Amino acid sequence: MDPINIIIGFNIFATLGANVSGAKKGLRSKILAAKEKPQTYLQKTPLLISTLTFIVLIISLFQIGTFEYSEEYNVLRIVTLIAYLMFSWIQIWSYKILGENYSQEILIYRTHKIVNKGLYRVIRHPQYLSQIIIDMAAAFATLSYILLPLAILQVPILILRAIFEEKLLEKHFKQDFLDYKSKTSFIFPFPKF
Repeated sequence: MDPINIIIGFNIFATLGANVSGAKKGLRSKILAAKEKPQTYLQKTPLLISTLTFIVLIISLFQIGTFEYSEEYNVLRIVTLIAYLMFSWIQIWSYKILGENYSQEILIYRTHKIVNKGLYRVIRHPQYLSQIIIDMAAAFATLSYILLPLAILQVPILILRAIFEEKLLEKHFKQDFLDYKSKTSFIFPFPKF
């Protein structure tokens, strides 16, 4: 097996525990009463696409649905492998910072608070930025021609989901959220002047 694919495989295994704990927190939203949980296709569609990209990534590790690995692509594959590794852990860090506010669903808990520490001091959706980079980087690191279109499809879906979340946060937190929003970037960390 290809060494880059082995590293990706080990990272998947290493981060799986953290992702499972995130899924358990998602179950919390099923059990505890939410203050508001809107019904929208943005609840399930991003999760379905993420699951599909994960399955395709695992298949790509066995060089199914990939271009032939050759030396000319090594720099691209190594650079995107590094991005994949970094952002898979940044995404987990993002979930950890959210703490009790984290959910896989779009909702507001009764005890919900605006999180403005860690990465959330700079951008409002580091978890989505991470997901975008993870999927794109994985596609290039494995040279998967199946994963890349899924990763591209995921970008507008995640942006729409983030916009929807922000409308919900603004509805519930009003000026507090607007103040937070004025000090931070949306998904991509552009400087605020």
